[in-house]
Amino acid sequence: MPRLWEDTIDEHRRAVRDAILDATAYLVARDGLRSVTMLEVADRAGIGRATLYRYFADLDAVLIAWHERQLHGHLARLAALRAGPGSAGERLAAVLAVFAAIQYEHRGADGAELLHAGAHVARAHEHVRDVVRDLVADAARVGDVRDDVAPAELAGYCLAAVSAAAGAPSEAGVQRLVGLTLDGLRPTVRGRRTR
Repeated sequence: MPRLWEDTIDEHRRAVRDAILDATAYLVARDGLRSVTMLEVADRAGIGRATLYRYFADLDAVLIAWHERQLHGHLARLAALRAGPGSAGERLAAVLAVFAAIQYEHRGADGAELLHAGAHVARAHEHVRDVVRDLVADAARVGDVRDDVAPAELAGYCLAAVSAAAGAPSEAGVQRLVGLTLDGLRPTVRGRRTR
């Protein structure tokens, strides 16, 4: 098969898959996760149900693929913050603030048990832990973060603390939670935290 033909077919497949996931995102945002049906996804994507079933075996597969794409977007955003401008401490604060905001935005999502049970979620959590751990280590080296606790432990503390944003009463509550988390990272001098 000529390479141009293969490229065209691959582009078409990607476009159809993207249309399916875009349709799913729209329907989830509009009606909630549990209200989405295969028929609605196909109609919204502008394809027939038979075509949809060629790409995904069932609705769970569609929803998991959509969720994987969502996670990939979140991870890309966190990675950009990690690599962005500012000191390691500033970048760590930005990553924690965005992670907390994501937790807050997705609080109480219906159907979370289906979406959060997959290996893709475990991989995403591991990636986030690595990003936070590396930023903590970088910040500790320059004195922005305490160095009396291992970076992996501090990363676990940070993620557990800001995950509580899912239960925050407001966006202001999320910001306070991030501030408290960052306060716990401050270096200590003879048992007292520095400012």
